[in-house]
Amino acid sequence: MDLKERALAYHEGGKIGINVKTPCATADDLTLAYTPGVAHPCKEIEANNELAYKYTNKANLVAVISDGTAVLGLGDIGAIAGKPVMEGKSVLFKKFANVDAFDIELDEKDPDKIVEICKALAPTFGGINLEDIGAPKCFYIEKKLQESVNIPVMHDDQHGTAIITSAGLLNVLEVTGKKAGEIKVVVSGSGAAGIACAKMYRNLGVKNIIMVDSKGVIYKGRGNLTPEKEDLAADTDARTLADAMKGADMFLGLSKAGVVSQEMVKSMAPNPIIFALANPNPEITPEDALAARDDLVMGTGRSDYPNQVNNVLGFPFIFRGALDVRATKITEGMKMAAAHALADLAKEPVPAEVCKASGVDKIEFGKYYVIPKPFDRRVLYWVAPAVAEAAVKDGVALVKNFDKEAYKKSLEKLF
Repeated sequence: MDLKERALAYHEGGKIGINVKTPCATADDLTLAYTPGVAHPCKEIEANNELAYKYTNKANLVAVISDGTAVLGLGDIGAIAGKPVMEGKSVLFKKFANVDAFDIELDEKDPDKIVEICKALAPTFGGINLEDIGAPKCFYIEKKLQESVNIPVMHDDQHGTAIITSAGLLNVLEVTGKKAGEIKVVVSGSGAAGIACAKMYRNLGVKNIIMVDSKGVIYKGRGNLTPEKEDLAADTDARTLADAMKGADMFLGLSKAGVVSQEMVKSMAPNPIIFALANPNPEITPEDALAARDDLVMGTGRSDYPNQVNNVLGFPFIFRGALDVRATKITEGMKMAAAHALADLAKEPVPAEVCKASGVDKIEFGKYYVIPKPFDRRVLYWVAPAVAEAAVKDGVALVKNFDKEAYKKSLEKLF
């Protein structure tokens, strides 16, 4: 069968279901599970709402919510057409971090109404993962919703890519000896992910960032810019992507295939980093980029090349850590902790099973490995504790007595 046939067969019947965790085989079980026994936890929660984390699945349940306006590379295909993607997100939550997740597709595009719907649903969940909601309204929805609820909200299309590429950038800076405050970064694609990446790079200390959208360079005085783009407008004479690429230390592509030429690559600074993340075909292929020069570090969104930027390295473990300390929000400190944890893990010896899964005999830290592999089980034990610790440090965790080493050991019992 070809890819289409295999994919349709894989998705037939849906990809997620519900498992019952407690016994329900006898009359006594039924008495406890439902009436009259269920009244007791209800009364306990009525007296103290926080006990919902103890007596229900709220502590391990995330809502994956989308309006279907920016689904993968497919665009505004509608809520119901985006359901296979949201189901897939739920699968990844469970597979990688044992977080229960349920997809909710909203047939609604008004941002204020989406906020109100999500706010009304919030008591059910321990966290909300916003997904595939188009820019610029995604920024408004995330901010407004987080202000309205006391559970963590994250739009993964923004922050997931930012966290993982930041981890890669941290390690490339170490490999090349460059300093964040001295490099020039060019971002092609100024949607949700591109803007979030640029903001996170600024938090890393990067000062010279040039954003490029479908109309060219986003420069000061261009006019008709959203507030998010205006905030990132550069003081530059560059007007095209080719102009911007001259002397650049990093190129981040979140746009479309083929927009970067070999001449552009040749015009970059020594030892550049290229994260060409357009899928399925990147802005420039690794083959073409490396043919232009061999001193670069290359990453894509694909699994068949080194340095894959895959959001599954982020969101399951970020929510795992946030849920386990009952965080009320996801802070910049928590995102940065996740990026540093991923960067640090890439410098550790890689287990044989990870090498085998990657189809190679050995993997070592360096230009061909600056980001951990998605199927490296250790990501859970590095990222979730770092996020949980940061939540406590930032004062957004309801769990106060946090023991990081004890928490690491508890994670080993999840699977």
